[in-house]
Amino acid sequence: MSRGRRYDEPKLNLKKVFAVIILFVVIIMCVVMLKGILDGEEEKGNVTSIDYFAAYQNNKWGVIDSNGNIVIDPAYSEMIVVPNSKKDVFLCTFDVNYDEGTYNTKALNCKNEEIYTNYEQIEAISSMDKNQNLSYDGKALRVQNGGKYGLINMEGNEILPCEYDEITALQGVENTLLVLKDGNYGVVNDEGKQLLPTTYSEIQALGDEASQGFIVKNTDGKYGIVDIANEQVLELKYDGISKIHQGDYYVVTENGKQKLIKKDGTEVLNGNYDEIIAILKNPENGVIYKDNEKYGIMSLSGETTIKANYDDLQEAKSGILIAKTGDNYGLIDLEGNTLLEFKYRGITYNEKADLYLTEDQNYSNEVLNSNYEVKLTGMVTDLNDEKGYIEIRQDDEYKYYNFKFEEEKESDIFTTNTLFVSKKDGKYGFVDKDGNVVVDYIYDDATNQNSFGYAGVKKDGKWGSIDKNGNIVQEPTYDLEDYLQIDFIGNWYLGKDLNMNYYRK
Repeated sequence: MSRGRRYDEPKLNLKKVFAVIILFVVIIMCVVMLKGILDGEEEKGNVTSIDYFAAYQNNKWGVIDSNGNIVIDPAYSEMIVVPNSKKDVFLCTFDVNYDEGTYNTKALNCKNEEIYTNYEQIEAISSMDKNQNLSYDGKALRVQNGGKYGLINMEGNEILPCEYDEITALQGVENTLLVLKDGNYGVVNDEGKQLLPTTYSEIQALGDEASQGFIVKNTDGKYGIVDIANEQVLELKYDGISKIHQGDYYVVTENGKQKLIKKDGTEVLNGNYDEIIAILKNPENGVIYKDNEKYGIMSLSGETTIKANYDDLQEAKSGILIAKTGDNYGLIDLEGNTLLEFKYRGITYNEKADLYLTEDQNYSNEVLNSNYEVKLTGMVTDLNDEKGYIEIRQDDEYKYYNFKFEEEKESDIFTTNTLFVSKKDGKYGFVDKDGNVVVDYIYDDATNQNSFGYAGVKKDGKWGSIDKNGNIVQEPTYDLEDYLQIDFIGNWYLGKDLNMNYYRK
Protein backbone atom coordinates (compact mmCIF):
# COMPACT_ATOMS: atom_id res chain seq x y z
CA MET A 1 0.00 0.00 0.00
CA SER A 2 1.38 3.26 -0.94
CA ARG A 3 1.82 6.19 1.52
CA GLY A 4 -0.51 9.01 0.86
CA ARG A 5 0.92 12.59 0.53
CA ARG A 6 -0.79 15.41 2.37
CA TYR A 7 0.64 17.94 -0.16
CA ASP A 8 2.55 17.91 -3.38
CA GLU A 9 6.37 18.08 -3.01
CA PRO A 10 7.66 20.78 -5.36
CA LYS A 11 10.87 20.27 -7.31
CA LEU A 12 14.00 22.26 -6.24
CA ASN A 13 14.81 25.38 -8.26
CA LEU A 14 18.60 24.99 -8.46
CA LYS A 15 19.18 28.52 -9.74
CA LYS A 16 17.44 29.98 -6.71
CA VAL A 17 19.39 27.68 -4.38
CA PHE A 18 22.70 28.80 -5.84
CA ALA A 19 21.62 32.45 -5.66
CA VAL A 20 20.74 32.10 -1.96
CA ILE A 21 24.05 30.37 -1.21
CA ILE A 22 26.00 33.12 -2.98
CA LEU A 23 24.03 35.77 -1.11
CA PHE A 24 24.89 34.16 2.22
CA VAL A 25 28.57 33.96 1.27
CA VAL A 26 28.60 37.65 0.32
CA ILE A 27 26.90 38.60 3.58
CA ILE A 28 29.40 36.58 5.61
CA MET A 29 32.33 38.16 3.75
CA CYS A 30 30.95 41.65 4.37
CA VAL A 31 30.50 40.91 8.07
CA VAL A 32 34.06 39.60 8.34
CA MET A 33 35.46 42.63 6.49
CA LEU A 34 33.44 45.05 8.59
CA LYS A 35 34.59 43.36 11.78
CA GLY A 36 38.17 43.61 10.59
CA ILE A 37 37.79 47.32 9.90
CA LEU A 38 36.14 47.98 13.27
CA ASP A 39 38.74 45.89 15.08
CA GLY A 40 41.44 47.84 13.29
CA GLU A 41 39.93 51.14 14.34
CA GLU A 42 39.61 49.88 17.91
CA GLU A 43 43.23 48.80 17.89
CA LYS A 44 44.29 52.24 16.67
CA GLY A 45 42.41 53.79 19.56
CA ASN A 46 44.16 51.44 21.95
CA VAL A 47 47.62 52.27 20.61
CA THR A 48 48.67 49.04 18.91
CA SER A 49 51.04 50.51 16.33
CA ILE A 50 54.65 49.73 17.14
CA ASP A 51 57.43 52.28 17.53
CA TYR A 52 61.09 51.53 18.20
CA PHE A 53 63.66 53.25 20.40
CA ALA A 54 67.29 52.88 21.38
CA ALA A 55 67.65 51.31 24.84
CA TYR A 56 70.47 51.46 27.39
CA GLN A 57 71.05 48.89 30.09
CA ASN A 58 74.17 47.82 31.98
CA ASN A 59 76.33 50.16 29.88
CA LYS A 60 75.22 48.48 26.65
CA TRP A 61 72.89 49.51 23.85
CA GLY A 62 69.95 47.70 22.31
CA VAL A 63 66.43 48.41 21.01
CA ILE A 64 62.99 48.23 22.61
CA ASP A 65 59.52 48.63 21.13
CA SER A 66 56.71 50.86 22.36
CA ASN A 67 55.34 48.02 24.50
CA GLY A 68 58.60 47.88 26.45
CA ASN A 69 59.72 44.60 24.88
CA ILE A 70 63.40 44.11 24.11
CA VAL A 71 63.78 43.82 20.34
CA ILE A 72 67.59 43.86 20.13
CA ASP A 73 69.41 42.74 23.27
CA PRO A 74 71.52 45.48 24.86
CA ALA A 75 74.89 44.08 23.79
CA TYR A 76 76.51 46.89 21.78
CA SER A 77 79.08 49.35 23.10
CA GLU A 78 77.91 52.11 20.74
CA MET A 79 74.43 53.56 20.67
CA ILE A 80 72.14 51.90 18.12
CA VAL A 81 70.54 54.52 15.88
CA VAL A 82 66.84 54.24 15.07
CA PRO A 83 66.43 56.82 12.28
CA ASN A 84 62.68 56.27 11.89
CA SER A 85 60.76 55.01 14.92
CA LYS A 86 58.05 53.54 12.67
CA LYS A 87 60.52 51.35 10.74
CA ASP A 88 62.38 48.32 12.07
CA VAL A 89 65.71 49.47 10.67
CA PHE A 90 68.36 49.67 13.38
CA LEU A 91 71.90 50.87 12.61
CA CYS A 92 74.70 49.36 14.68
CA THR A 93 78.30 50.50 14.95
CA PHE A 94 80.96 48.01 16.06
CA ASP A 95 84.69 47.24 15.93
CA VAL A 96 85.44 50.88 16.67
CA ASN A 97 89.12 51.89 16.67
CA TYR A 98 89.24 55.37 18.15
CA ASP A 99 92.98 55.76 17.52
CA GLU A 100 92.66 55.09 13.81
CA GLY A 101 89.15 56.45 13.42
CA THR A 102 87.80 53.27 11.87
CA TYR A 103 84.60 51.35 12.52
CA ASN A 104 82.11 48.98 10.94
CA THR A 105 78.36 49.28 10.59
CA LYS A 106 75.40 47.05 9.91
CA ALA A 107 71.61 47.26 9.77
CA LEU A 108 69.29 44.93 11.68
CA ASN A 109 65.53 44.39 11.58
CA CYS A 110 63.19 43.49 14.44
CA LYS A 111 64.05 39.81 14.02
CA ASN A 112 67.72 40.63 14.69
CA GLU A 113 68.47 39.75 11.07
CA GLU A 114 71.13 41.69 9.21
CA ILE A 115 69.65 43.55 6.24
CA TYR A 116 70.99 45.57 3.32
CA THR A 117 74.22 43.58 3.35
CA ASN A 118 75.45 44.58 -0.11
CA TYR A 119 77.04 47.78 1.19
CA GLU A 120 80.36 48.35 2.95
CA GLN A 121 78.90 50.92 5.33
CA ILE A 122 75.37 52.03 6.16
CA GLU A 123 74.60 55.07 8.32
CA ALA A 124 71.84 57.47 9.32
CA ILE A 125 72.01 61.08 8.14
CA SER A 126 72.00 63.38 11.15
CA SER A 127 71.11 67.04 11.34
CA MET A 128 70.78 69.83 13.90
CA ASP A 129 67.86 72.26 13.93
CA LYS A 130 68.07 75.94 14.86
CA ASN A 131 67.70 75.00 18.54
CA GLN A 132 70.58 72.54 18.21
CA ASN A 133 68.32 69.52 18.56
CA LEU A 134 69.63 66.36 16.93
CA SER A 135 67.45 64.53 14.42
CA TYR A 136 67.81 61.91 11.70
CA ASP A 137 66.42 61.79 8.21
CA GLY A 138 63.55 59.32 8.38
CA LYS A 139 63.40 58.42 4.69
CA ALA A 140 66.97 57.89 3.47
CA LEU A 141 70.13 56.12 4.63
CA ARG A 142 73.67 56.88 3.50
CA VAL A 143 75.49 53.85 2.10
CA GLN A 144 79.04 53.36 0.91
CA ASN A 145 80.70 51.12 -1.64
CA GLY A 146 84.18 51.48 -3.09
CA GLY A 147 84.81 54.64 -1.11
CA LYS A 148 81.80 56.40 -2.68
CA TYR A 149 78.47 57.29 -1.12
CA GLY A 150 74.88 56.84 -2.25
CA LEU A 151 71.38 56.65 -0.78
CA ILE A 152 68.84 53.93 -0.14
CA ASN A 153 65.36 54.29 1.29
CA MET A 154 64.11 52.54 4.41
CA GLU A 155 63.00 49.56 2.33
CA GLY A 156 66.55 49.10 1.03
CA ASN A 157 65.91 50.35 -2.51
CA GLU A 158 68.68 52.42 -4.09
CA ILE A 159 67.57 56.00 -4.74
CA LEU A 160 71.00 57.49 -5.45
CA PRO A 161 73.96 55.48 -6.78
CA CYS A 162 77.25 55.26 -4.87
CA GLU A 163 79.11 57.86 -6.89
CA TYR A 164 79.46 60.80 -4.48
CA ASP A 165 82.43 61.80 -2.32
CA GLU A 166 80.18 62.99 0.51
CA ILE A 167 76.50 63.15 1.45
CA THR A 168 75.35 65.21 4.44
CA ALA A 169 72.21 66.95 5.63
CA LEU A 170 71.78 70.52 4.45
CA GLN A 171 71.66 72.15 7.84
CA GLY A 172 68.45 73.96 8.74
CA VAL A 173 66.27 72.33 6.07
CA GLU A 174 64.42 69.04 6.53
CA ASN A 175 64.54 66.27 3.91
CA THR A 176 67.25 68.05 1.93
CA LEU A 177 70.79 66.75 1.42
CA LEU A 178 74.09 68.21 0.29
CA VAL A 179 76.13 66.04 -2.11
CA LEU A 180 79.77 66.47 -3.12
CA LYS A 181 81.17 65.18 -6.40
CA ASP A 182 84.50 66.02 -8.04
CA GLY A 183 85.01 68.92 -5.64
CA ASN A 184 81.64 70.59 -6.29
CA TYR A 185 78.40 70.60 -4.33
CA GLY A 186 74.81 69.97 -5.35
CA VAL A 187 71.52 69.32 -3.56
CA VAL A 188 69.14 66.34 -3.61
CA ASN A 189 66.06 65.56 -1.55
CA ASP A 190 65.73 62.42 0.56
CA GLU A 191 63.91 60.65 -2.27
CA GLY A 192 67.02 60.95 -4.44
CA LYS A 193 65.69 63.71 -6.70
CA GLN A 194 68.28 66.26 -7.82
CA LEU A 195 67.42 69.86 -6.89
CA LEU A 196 70.72 71.56 -7.71
CA PRO A 197 73.49 70.09 -9.90
CA THR A 198 76.98 69.52 -8.50
CA THR A 199 78.40 72.73 -9.94
CA TYR A 200 78.85 74.98 -6.89
CA SER A 201 81.77 75.41 -4.51
CA GLU A 202 79.42 76.15 -1.60
CA ILE A 203 75.68 75.89 -0.90
CA GLN A 204 73.63 77.11 2.05
CA ALA A 205 69.91 77.17 2.68
CA LEU A 206 68.42 80.65 2.43
CA GLY A 207 65.58 79.83 4.85
CA ASP A 208 64.19 76.85 6.72
CA GLU A 209 62.51 75.31 3.67
CA ALA A 210 64.02 74.23 0.37
CA SER A 211 61.27 76.13 -1.46
CA GLN A 212 62.79 79.40 -0.21
CA GLY A 213 65.90 78.83 -2.29
CA PHE A 214 69.65 78.50 -1.77
CA ILE A 215 72.65 80.76 -1.33
CA VAL A 216 75.31 79.47 -3.74
CA LYS A 217 78.95 80.28 -4.38
CA ASN A 218 80.74 79.82 -7.69
CA THR A 219 84.36 78.91 -8.36
CA ASP A 220 85.25 82.62 -8.55
CA GLY A 221 84.19 83.06 -4.91
CA LYS A 222 81.09 85.09 -5.72
CA TYR A 223 77.67 84.50 -4.16
CA GLY A 224 74.17 84.50 -5.58
CA ILE A 225 70.76 82.93 -4.96
CA VAL A 226 69.00 80.21 -6.95
CA ASP A 227 65.57 78.73 -6.41
CA ILE A 228 64.64 75.08 -5.98
CA ALA A 229 64.62 74.63 -9.78
CA ASN A 230 68.17 76.10 -10.03
CA GLU A 231 66.80 79.27 -11.64
CA GLN A 232 68.78 82.41 -10.81
CA VAL A 233 67.19 84.76 -8.28
CA LEU A 234 70.21 86.96 -7.51
CA GLU A 235 73.19 87.16 -9.82
CA LEU A 236 76.38 85.46 -8.61
CA LYS A 237 78.38 88.64 -8.12
CA TYR A 238 78.30 89.42 -4.39
CA ASP A 239 81.01 89.00 -1.76
CA GLY A 240 78.46 87.52 0.62
CA ILE A 241 74.73 86.99 1.14
CA SER A 242 73.02 86.83 4.54
CA LYS A 243 70.16 84.47 5.38
CA ILE A 244 67.90 87.49 5.63
CA HIS A 245 65.08 88.02 3.14
CA GLN A 246 61.49 89.16 2.95
CA GLY A 247 59.50 89.25 -0.26
CA ASP A 248 61.76 90.65 -2.98
CA TYR A 249 64.28 92.11 -0.52
CA TYR A 250 67.67 90.56 0.28
CA VAL A 251 70.75 91.46 2.32
CA VAL A 252 74.09 91.20 0.50
CA THR A 253 77.68 92.21 1.20
CA GLU A 254 79.86 94.20 -1.18
CA ASN A 255 83.24 95.72 -0.34
CA GLY A 256 82.83 94.74 3.30
CA LYS A 257 79.49 96.53 3.72
CA GLN A 258 76.03 95.07 4.10
CA LYS A 259 73.38 96.38 1.74
CA LEU A 260 69.65 95.90 1.34
CA ILE A 261 68.77 95.25 -2.31
CA LYS A 262 65.73 94.25 -4.30
CA LYS A 263 65.48 91.14 -6.43
CA ASP A 264 66.41 93.08 -9.55
CA GLY A 265 69.65 94.22 -7.89
CA THR A 266 68.46 97.73 -7.07
CA GLU A 267 70.22 99.09 -3.97
CA VAL A 268 67.78 100.21 -1.27
CA LEU A 269 69.90 100.75 1.86
CA ASN A 270 73.60 101.35 2.29
CA GLY A 271 73.39 103.46 5.38
CA ASN A 272 74.87 104.17 8.77
CA TYR A 273 74.69 100.87 10.62
CA ASP A 274 77.00 98.05 11.60
CA GLU A 275 74.68 95.26 10.49
CA ILE A 276 71.19 94.56 9.18
CA ILE A 277 69.59 91.98 11.48
CA ALA A 278 66.17 91.44 9.86
CA ILE A 279 63.75 92.81 7.31
CA LEU A 280 60.35 93.56 8.84
CA LYS A 281 57.37 91.43 7.79
CA ASN A 282 56.10 94.41 5.85
CA PRO A 283 59.35 95.52 4.18
CA GLU A 284 57.94 99.01 3.68
CA ASN A 285 58.30 99.43 7.45
CA GLY A 286 62.06 99.01 7.15
CA VAL A 287 64.70 96.83 8.81
CA ILE A 288 66.04 96.00 12.24
CA TYR A 289 69.62 97.23 12.37
CA LYS A 290 72.50 96.93 14.82
CA ASP A 291 74.87 99.74 15.77
CA ASN A 292 77.42 99.68 18.60
CA GLU A 293 75.89 96.41 19.90
CA LYS A 294 72.44 98.01 20.20
CA TYR A 295 69.32 97.48 18.07
CA GLY A 296 66.90 99.86 16.36
CA ILE A 297 64.62 100.34 13.31
CA MET A 298 65.54 102.08 10.05
CA SER A 299 63.11 102.91 7.24
CA LEU A 300 63.79 102.08 3.59
CA SER A 301 64.67 105.73 3.04
CA GLY A 302 67.46 105.45 5.61
CA GLU A 303 65.65 107.34 8.36
CA THR A 304 66.08 106.04 11.91
CA THR A 305 62.55 105.48 13.21
CA ILE A 306 63.61 103.78 16.46
CA LYS A 307 67.05 104.62 17.80
CA ALA A 308 69.44 101.78 18.49
CA ASN A 309 68.91 101.77 22.26
CA TYR A 310 67.76 98.18 22.77
CA ASP A 311 69.80 95.13 23.76
CA ASP A 312 67.68 92.91 21.52
CA LEU A 313 64.90 93.51 19.03
CA GLN A 314 62.81 91.08 17.00
CA GLU A 315 59.47 91.32 15.29
CA ALA A 316 56.60 89.22 16.66
CA LYS A 317 53.61 89.98 14.45
CA SER A 318 53.70 92.70 11.83
CA GLY A 319 54.45 96.03 13.48
CA ILE A 320 54.84 94.60 17.00
CA LEU A 321 58.36 94.12 18.38
CA ILE A 322 59.76 92.09 21.25
CA ALA A 323 62.39 94.36 22.78
CA LYS A 324 64.98 93.90 25.51
CA THR A 325 66.56 96.44 27.83
CA GLY A 326 69.08 95.09 30.30
CA ASP A 327 67.79 91.69 31.39
CA ASN A 328 64.10 92.40 30.80
CA TYR A 329 61.81 92.01 27.81
CA GLY A 330 58.71 93.93 26.80
CA LEU A 331 56.68 94.83 23.70
CA ILE A 332 56.83 98.01 21.64
CA ASP A 333 55.27 99.25 18.40
CA LEU A 334 57.00 100.84 15.39
CA GLU A 335 56.80 104.26 17.02
CA GLY A 336 58.63 102.96 20.08
CA ASN A 337 55.56 103.06 22.34
CA THR A 338 55.61 100.49 25.15
CA LEU A 339 52.78 97.99 24.76
CA LEU A 340 53.88 95.56 27.47
CA GLU A 341 55.97 96.46 30.48
CA PHE A 342 59.66 95.50 30.50
CA LYS A 343 59.57 92.99 33.34
CA TYR A 344 59.92 89.55 31.77
CA ARG A 345 62.92 87.28 31.33
CA GLY A 346 61.49 86.13 27.99
CA ILE A 347 58.62 86.67 25.53
CA THR A 348 57.63 84.53 22.55
CA TYR A 349 54.83 84.96 20.03
CA ASN A 350 52.81 82.12 18.48
CA GLU A 351 51.57 83.24 15.09
CA LYS A 352 49.03 80.49 14.57
CA ALA A 353 47.40 81.00 17.95
CA ASP A 354 47.97 84.78 17.85
CA LEU A 355 49.06 84.88 21.48
CA TYR A 356 52.07 85.90 23.53
CA LEU A 357 53.82 83.70 26.08
CA THR A 358 55.87 85.39 28.78
CA GLU A 359 58.20 83.96 31.39
CA ASP A 360 59.09 85.67 34.65
CA GLN A 361 62.15 85.34 36.84
CA ASN A 362 60.63 82.30 38.59
CA TYR A 363 59.97 80.53 35.25
CA SER A 364 56.23 81.04 35.59
CA ASN A 365 54.28 81.86 32.43
CA GLU A 366 51.57 84.27 31.44
CA VAL A 367 49.55 83.76 28.26
CA LEU A 368 48.37 87.01 26.69
CA ASN A 369 45.91 87.59 23.87
CA SER A 370 46.52 89.92 20.91
CA ASN A 371 45.39 92.87 23.07
CA TYR A 372 48.15 92.06 25.61
CA GLU A 373 45.63 90.98 28.23
CA VAL A 374 46.72 88.21 30.60
CA LYS A 375 44.37 85.27 30.04
CA LEU A 376 46.22 82.40 31.75
CA THR A 377 48.88 82.11 34.45
CA GLY A 378 50.89 79.04 35.43
CA MET A 379 53.59 76.90 33.85
CA VAL A 380 52.88 76.18 30.19
CA THR A 381 54.04 72.66 29.40
CA ASP A 382 52.71 72.42 25.84
CA LEU A 383 51.30 74.71 23.18
CA ASN A 384 50.09 72.48 20.39
CA ASP A 385 49.47 74.18 17.06
CA GLU A 386 48.06 71.09 15.36
CA LYS A 387 45.39 70.26 17.93
CA GLY A 388 44.90 73.85 19.01
CA TYR A 389 45.35 73.59 22.77
CA ILE A 390 47.44 74.98 25.61
CA GLU A 391 48.53 72.65 28.41
CA ILE A 392 49.30 74.57 31.58
CA ARG A 393 50.08 73.47 35.12
CA GLN A 394 48.07 75.46 37.64
CA ASP A 395 48.00 74.68 41.36
CA ASP A 396 49.86 71.42 40.70
CA GLU A 397 47.21 70.32 38.18
CA TYR A 398 47.36 70.11 34.41
CA LYS A 399 44.62 72.07 32.69
CA TYR A 400 43.78 72.51 29.04
CA TYR A 401 42.52 75.49 27.08
CA ASN A 402 41.79 76.16 23.43
CA PHE A 403 43.14 79.23 21.67
CA LYS A 404 40.03 81.14 22.71
CA PHE A 405 41.11 80.47 26.31
CA GLU A 406 38.13 78.25 26.97
CA GLU A 407 38.88 75.35 29.30
CA GLU A 408 38.71 71.93 27.64
CA LYS A 409 38.38 68.46 29.08
CA GLU A 410 41.51 66.40 28.73
CA SER A 411 39.40 63.54 27.37
CA ASP A 412 38.16 65.77 24.53
CA ILE A 413 41.73 66.49 23.45
CA PHE A 414 43.36 63.10 23.95
CA THR A 415 40.52 60.99 22.62
CA THR A 416 42.48 57.71 22.56
CA ASN A 417 43.72 57.97 26.16
CA THR A 418 42.24 55.59 28.68
CA LEU A 419 43.45 57.33 31.86
CA PHE A 420 43.57 60.94 32.99
CA VAL A 421 45.49 62.46 35.90
CA SER A 422 43.29 63.61 38.78
CA LYS A 423 44.16 65.27 42.08
CA LYS A 424 42.36 64.99 45.41
CA ASP A 425 43.44 66.05 48.89
CA GLY A 426 46.96 66.77 47.64
CA LYS A 427 47.41 63.31 46.10
CA TYR A 428 47.30 62.11 42.51
CA GLY A 429 45.38 59.28 40.94
CA PHE A 430 43.81 58.47 37.59
CA VAL A 431 40.24 58.44 36.32
CA ASP A 432 38.66 57.20 33.11
CA LYS A 433 36.95 59.46 30.56
CA ASP A 434 33.74 59.34 32.59
CA GLY A 435 35.47 60.43 35.78
CA ASN A 436 35.46 57.02 37.45
CA VAL A 437 38.48 56.41 39.66
CA VAL A 438 40.76 53.75 38.19
CA VAL A 439 43.93 54.42 40.22
CA ASP A 440 43.49 55.55 43.81
CA TYR A 441 44.83 58.90 45.03
CA ILE A 442 48.05 57.58 46.54
CA TYR A 443 50.81 59.28 44.52
CA ASP A 444 52.77 62.46 45.18
CA ASP A 445 52.96 63.33 41.48
CA ALA A 446 52.01 61.84 38.13
CA THR A 447 52.47 62.43 34.40
CA ASN A 448 49.88 62.33 31.68
CA GLN A 449 49.44 59.09 29.79
CA ASN A 450 51.75 59.10 26.77
CA SER A 451 50.90 57.97 23.25
CA PHE A 452 51.96 54.41 24.11
CA GLY A 453 49.56 54.11 27.04
CA TYR A 454 52.02 54.56 29.93
CA ALA A 455 52.07 57.16 32.68
CA GLY A 456 54.67 57.98 35.31
CA VAL A 457 53.79 57.95 39.02
CA LYS A 458 55.83 59.31 41.90
CA LYS A 459 55.82 58.13 45.50
CA ASP A 460 58.23 58.89 48.34
CA GLY A 461 60.53 60.72 45.94
CA LYS A 462 60.79 57.83 43.47
CA TRP A 463 59.24 57.30 40.04
CA GLY A 464 57.58 54.28 38.50
CA SER A 465 54.96 53.60 35.82
CA ILE A 466 51.47 52.24 35.16
CA ASP A 467 49.92 50.90 31.96
CA LYS A 468 46.76 52.00 30.12
CA ASN A 469 44.59 49.95 32.48
CA GLY A 470 46.13 51.44 35.62
CA ASN A 471 48.19 48.35 36.45
CA ILE A 472 51.60 48.93 38.01
CA VAL A 473 54.35 48.13 35.50
CA GLN A 474 57.23 49.57 37.51
CA GLU A 475 57.07 50.17 41.24
CA PRO A 476 58.33 53.68 42.10
CA THR A 477 62.06 53.00 42.52
CA TYR A 478 63.81 55.39 40.13
CA ASP A 479 65.33 58.67 41.32
CA LEU A 480 64.67 61.06 38.41
CA GLU A 481 64.75 64.41 40.20
CA ASP A 482 67.29 65.98 37.82
CA TYR A 483 65.57 64.73 34.66
CA LEU A 484 63.96 67.39 32.48
CA GLN A 485 61.20 65.07 31.26
CA ILE A 486 59.61 62.06 32.91
CA ASP A 487 58.36 59.49 30.43
CA PHE A 488 58.02 55.71 30.54
CA ILE A 489 57.68 52.81 28.14
CA GLY A 490 56.92 49.83 30.36
CA ASN A 491 59.63 49.83 33.01
CA TRP A 492 62.04 51.82 30.81
CA TYR A 493 62.36 55.56 31.46
CA LEU A 494 63.41 58.32 29.07
CA GLY A 495 67.14 59.12 29.17
CA LYS A 496 68.45 62.38 30.54
CA ASP A 497 69.82 63.62 27.21
CA LEU A 498 66.60 64.34 25.32
CA ASN A 499 68.58 64.87 22.11
CA MET A 500 69.44 61.18 22.01
CA ASN A 501 65.81 60.03 22.48
CA TYR A 502 66.55 56.74 24.21
CA TYR A 503 65.14 54.78 27.14
CA ARG A 504 67.03 53.10 29.97
CA LYS A 505 66.67 51.08 33.12
